[in-house]
Formats: sequence, C-alpha cells, structure tokens
Amino acid sequence: MKRRITLLVAMMALTLAFSRPAAAQNRYIVRTTGGLSSVLNLCLSAGCHVQGSLDGPVGQTYLVTSSGNLIANLLNGVVNLLEALLGIQSVEPDQLLPVLHPPINSIPSGLHDRSPVNYYGTVVWDGYTSQPAAQIIRLIDAQRGFNVSGTGIVAVIDTGVDTNHPVLVPVLLPGYDFTRNQPGASEWLDVPELRNGESQGREQDPAFVQQSTAAVLDQSTAAVLDGGPYSAFGHGTMTTGLVHLVAPNAKILPLKAFSSNGTGYLSSIIGALYYAVQHKANVVNMSFDLSSRSAGLSQAISYANKAGVVLVAAAGNESTSSPVYPAAFNGSVVGIASTTNWDTRSSFSNYGNTDAWMAAPGESVISTFPGGTYASASGTSFSSPLVAGTASLLLNAKSSSLNQKQAASALSHAIRLTPDLNHGRLDVYQAISAWMNSSSSCSSFCW
Repeated sequence: MKRRITLLVAMMALTLAFSRPAAAQNRYIVRTTGGLSSVLNLCLSAGCHVQGSLDGPVGQTYLVTSSGNLIANLLNGVVNLLEALLGIQSVEPDQLLPVLHPPINSIPSGLHDRSPVNYYGTVVWDGYTSQPAAQIIRLIDAQRGFNVSGTGIVAVIDTGVDTNHPVLVPVLLPGYDFTRNQPGASEWLDVPELRNGESQGREQDPAFVQQSTAAVLDQSTAAVLDGGPYSAFGHGTMTTGLVHLVAPNAKILPLKAFSSNGTGYLSSIIGALYYAVQHKANVVNMSFDLSSRSAGLSQAISYANKAGVVLVAAAGNESTSSPVYPAAFNGSVVGIASTTNWDTRSSFSNYGNTDAWMAAPGESVISTFPGGTYASASGTSFSSPLVAGTASLLLNAKSSSLNQKQAASALSHAIRLTPDLNHGRLDVYQAISAWMNSSSSCSSFCW
C-alpha cells in the first residue's frame, strides 16, 4: 500500500509541476470512506488544505481549500485511482450561491391586524394566527380536533433568526452559525449598524418585504432595508415563524447557513444538515434550492433519512418543472410548491413531479420578522415551513416514530388541484387523520 500511495504522490507532484496556482483559494467538498487521514494524504500530494469536517463524528465529508482548480484538474485523470488508494469518493466545488431581486409584492390586509391574542402562551397579532394561509390548510381544526400543537425539534436551515423575537423566544434552541463557525444563529450579526433595532419585545410597525426568487433562497426579504447586502435579512425569522404558527409547542433549532445578502456556501448547508441530525432534530426545513445535484448534499440527505429525520424543501420559484435540489431528491425529501389563496398554482412556483410532492399557500403569507414585528412575503420558501410544522404535528398526534416515507404518505392526503402539483394542496386535518388511521409502519415504498 505504501508503494501505491508513493506512486500516486509522485504522479500528482508531476501534475503540480505544470500547474499555475491562482492567488485566490478555491473551496472543495471532499467525500471519502478513508476518514481524515485519506483527505490529509490527498492534500499532502495535491497542495490543498483541510479546513474541517462537515459531518462531525461521521468523518466522511470535508471542506478543503486549494489554489486555482487544482483538485478538479487532478481528478479528471485519477479519480478511480484516488478511490482505490485513498477512499476518495468525490470532490466537488463548494458553490457560493447568489440571490436575485425581482419586484415587490402587495401588503395583505391582515398585516395591519394588531389585535393581541394568546397563542399557546404567547401574545401574538391576530393577523398572524388568523391569516388566510392558516385557514386554507385547516390548521385550527387540526390543532383542536386532534389536540396537537407540535412536539420534537424542527431545524430551520436559513439566514438565522431574531433570537430575541418575543413570539419565538420560548421555543428557540441555541442553534449554530455556519457562516462564522460559532454557536448561535442571530440574523442581527450581519447588520451590526442596525443592532440597536434588535427586538426587545416592543411593538413596532409591520415590515414590508419584497417578493424575490433566488438560486439559493427561494424568497428573500427586504423590509426596513433596501436590498444590497441585506436583501435576505429576515428570511430565516419568517420561515421560523411559520413553523411556529403551525406547531407552536415544537422546539426550533435555527441553523444559519446564509448571510443577510442571501448567499451561502453549499458546504454550510451540508454541515447544517449533519448538525441537525446529530442534535436530535425530528424535522428539517430547507427553504432554498440549488440548480445542480450535489454528491455531498445527497449523502447528507441519505444520512438524515437513515436517522429517521423528515426533510421538507421549497420547490423553487423559477416557474419551471426542471429539477432543483434538494426538492428533486425524490423519495428522500418532500418538495413543496406554492399556491394562491384561491387554490391555484402560484405563477412563480416550480411544479411537476420532480420538484413538487405537494403544495401549500405561499402568497402574501404573514410571519414574524426581526425587530419584534411581523412581515408579509411570497414564495415557496414560505410554503415549505407550513409543511415542516405539519410534520411536527404528525409526530405529536401518535406515540410512535415518524420517518420520511410515513410523513410523505400522510401529507399526500391533500386537496387535489392540478396534476402539476402532484398530490395537491396541504390539508393539515386530512394529513393527521390519515396518519392516525395508518398502521404506523411503512414498507420499502409506501408513498
């Protein structure tokens, strides 16, 4: 074996001699069956640097940096040899995914309904709890009819959260910031000049947000801020607030993988997914989409499935049936399209069996927003957390475990609309009823 590795090192060194490294450091996601030592051997020979593990104690996925496209170039000729000698399975570029800025949406009348109501021990605006989206999915009927309010942990991979928002404080877990590699998941760290606006439980005017589609964050918000580096500020607080609306007693684990400008590294997403599983999340909401399949993300999703974690993802806002990920990981993720308040597909929403297992309301949805206030937004990003919250209600409804296939099967009991929305629009009552009446077991394929 030593002789083989020496031969490989020599071959790579020869390739290095003819390479011209760029000044900038490029990032790569390396998958291996050989653990850290195999990645160190790779970098020893290829001139890269191991930045850290993305999957914690699993030890099979790492982030490395290198000058230029060195690793990608090397792999063109020696990928099979790498796998045979070092256990390297794949090396893919770590993408920094951008956000776009389409036009502003309208303000729903419910955003001005500030009447205080008690919602499972917390005072909230009536416009939040009685909004059309909640009525359409029969949320209150389900909560009262089955005496459920959510349980377990729902992880939200997003831009972070307003950790002091009075509606969310009782249910928030500490979380983690993968953009800084440190504990905590506050959105306010991205806007230090606005830290004085951080919520202290006081009432403020409702925020107004933009409708926007993006390669990563399907729906970015720009409320009290005007685009630029803050174009996605508040997105994570809004998705978190919608999980809480549906499952008010579920704990929420905020995982910050995106910055306030709406960009985030693929490696941060992968790391967040492993973190969610290893910190006992039962459900993960992923309100983002990637245009290409990722080997590293696929492996992380498989890891979550095997751990019995339910994965829910936005279907995307590109108005296409082309696959976007993670929603297009059929059988492993429930992809959620967006519908209007009149039960038609939203014009911006992706559709078709590849991306959309089902749909949920996603237009002019009202949710929590940084500063202790509320905002409205549209996008499949805000359809997805309604379904993630419903998965927590399913877990609450029956004293048994809930896996991906069981959740997808129960959720498929929806209101049938058009074929391009697959199983139809979410009906929380029907989903829980189907789950309660099921055998609690699933064959290898029970969808």
